[in-house]
Amino acid sequence: MPIDPSIFKAYDIRGLYGEQLGPDDAEQVGRAFVRVIAGLAGKHAGDLRLGLGRDMRLTAPEMAARYRAGMVAEGAHVVDVGQVGTEMLYFTVGSRGLDGGLMCTASHNPKAYTGAKLVKDGAIALSGDEGIQDIRRMIEDGLGEPAARAGSVEEADISADFRAAALEFIDPEKVRRLKVVVDGGNGMAGPMVGPLLERLGLDLVETYFTPDGNFPDHEPNPLLEENRRFIVDKVKSEGADLGIAWDGDADRCFFIDDTGEFVAGDFLTAILAEHLLAKTDPAHPADILYDARASRAVPDTVRAAGGTPHINRVGHAFFKTRMRKEGAIFGGEVSGHYYFHDFYNADSGTVPALLVLEKLSVEGKRMSELLEPFRAKYFISGEINSEVSDAAAKMAEIEKRYADGEITHVDGVSVDYDDWHFNVRPSNTEPLLRLTLESLVSPQDMERRRDEVLGLIRS
Repeated sequence: MPIDPSIFKAYDIRGLYGEQLGPDDAEQVGRAFVRVIAGLAGKHAGDLRLGLGRDMRLTAPEMAARYRAGMVAEGAHVVDVGQVGTEMLYFTVGSRGLDGGLMCTASHNPKAYTGAKLVKDGAIALSGDEGIQDIRRMIEDGLGEPAARAGSVEEADISADFRAAALEFIDPEKVRRLKVVVDGGNGMAGPMVGPLLERLGLDLVETYFTPDGNFPDHEPNPLLEENRRFIVDKVKSEGADLGIAWDGDADRCFFIDDTGEFVAGDFLTAILAEHLLAKTDPAHPADILYDARASRAVPDTVRAAGGTPHINRVGHAFFKTRMRKEGAIFGGEVSGHYYFHDFYNADSGTVPALLVLEKLSVEGKRMSELLEPFRAKYFISGEINSEVSDAAAKMAEIEKRYADGEITHVDGVSVDYDDWHFNVRPSNTEPLLRLTLESLVSPQDMERRRDEVLGLIRS
């Protein structure tokens, strides 16, 4: 049966287990992945060293075994690190100088999904522009016979090395005994981040911290409000200083402040950037990346802290590549992906948690106090999706309508005025336009302008 082309996404491979993506497909993906990495690295497949990890999904052991079989069939040496959070696979590739790696995960998706995140050397993600569609084409064209000589497998436990590297970002002695509610969503956060948080001597209220691919409590996607209700209520009822929730493969973390309010990803990017810049040598201005949807709070804060902000296209392949090329110390996306130069430019759900705990402790402030200056000045809409039949025509119409603003094309169309701005960009996978808008005047001004732009998009 031919492979379903719809599983090959912009940044990963993902589909319903058995219907769109099954064990036989996984073996073919493993084989094609080796060939793509060999081409990118300019090496023979037999000389490649590749990492392999898997999350807690019920189908992950079987799927990972078949990815591994495919990689070995093509002659590669596989370093299998077992059940880990996605960033632990990235860490393995970076710290061991591997040629690439495959993480068997469907991230934040519901129980029925399976998938793979794929990286080349330096833990830089393959994307639809480079690598993922090549894998699809190779499988569709037929892979033929495997290598004459099979590869080999080495099983490794990298948890101690990973935790030591994560702790390098902070001074553990400075972290106070804060009361923190943590929600692992029955994903990989518990075993990955849990031991670090316990070591810091926090007053931890652990919820859903045991990996369970049945997701008996809620789906592991804290970006959806219905999946956050529990931790919001728990932070309030416990009188906690902070709430932290992770997605399924734990490469993204999300924060709830001490009042039970969700912390927007762009505001958190500003807080993390400020904290990291305080640790750097002021004589060497550091570069910070932020995505095209973000609040002006980010560039304003970065400049005030002595850094240089750079706007960037949304998506981890684009962030990691540019960070590696330009040496930026940190990059943050509104969606909760945070990237660190000293962590192989990879996105991490562990490091932001540690840095926020350190910042709250050092400054002696509550999270709501850190956020108050942002919430009082920057009024953000969040990302709003609209179905459109012709995205390109609609974006051209928007440019014409707002021609008196400053128009840029870092990602979709961005229009900037002195006291408000917005970005409209097309979805990679659906007939949607995504709007984010901000006013520096008032919540009411934001709502008025948001409704005006949405009216144009939906007309």
